[in-house]
Amino acid sequence: MPRYTWLFAGILAALVAAAIGFLTLREKTAEASAARAQTQAAVAAAGALARTNSLLAAELDTLRSKASELEEQVKLAASSRDVLERQMRSELESREVTISELQGRLTVDILDRVLFDSGEADLKPEGQAVLLKVARILGQHATRQIQVVGHTDNVPVVNRTRGGFTDNWGLSAGRATAAVRFLAEKAGVDARRLSAVGCGEFRPVADNATPEGRARNRRIAVVVLPAEYSDVPRPGPESATPAPQVVPPGPPPATEATGGTEPAPAP
Repeated sequence: MPRYTWLFAGILAALVAAAIGFLTLREKTAEASAARAQTQAAVAAAGALARTNSLLAAELDTLRSKASELEEQVKLAASSRDVLERQMRSELESREVTISELQGRLTVDILDRVLFDSGEADLKPEGQAVLLKVARILGQHATRQIQVVGHTDNVPVVNRTRGGFTDNWGLSAGRATAAVRFLAEKAGVDARRLSAVGCGEFRPVADNATPEGRARNRRIAVVVLPAEYSDVPRPGPESATPAPQVVPPGPPPATEATGGTEPAPAP
């Protein structure tokens, strides 16, 4: 009997050992599967990261290329602006015509006595000659937008002027429009580049308390806008050149202050 007891005990021990071994094998197999899954996930993540890095590198190259292009455009714009300013100063600057530049905005201030008779908006021959010079220079910079701004001193129009104007607003706008029409119709400047603004007496560049200051304030400003405003549309097959428009006064041009009108002519 004891011999059988030992036999059973041995068999039982073997079965227990086998069961333990089987469980251990299952655990090892599960651990191996988990490790394999982790490895596959890590490989997939590494691949995704590599693709992302590749995309980012390509995007960085694109941004660098665009930055280089923009830098070149800025240099070209600055060079074009400098050339334009030199041309204007060489051809136009005098006691009656002043040139100034600020933040890419070039302004040609022309005193009214060069352009118009008192209280009128009809261009004099001397004024036409000055505007023809302006137009010749602007023709070499055909993408730049141009704003013509009329200014007066603060002397009110008491009686209707010979030109039919009853106040400084009307006189300044009428003179700006006359200059724009001449540039477009006689001097060959594309009308789509032009706008006319009347500021009346409200943007002076000098003290209206003195005759000299009032004379400086009575002027026409030809403002060449910065290159970023250069959006002249190309004509379509049926497009016609529009007539210049008078627009409400906007913010003062960066290179100027503007204002006033001249006194009404003596009866």
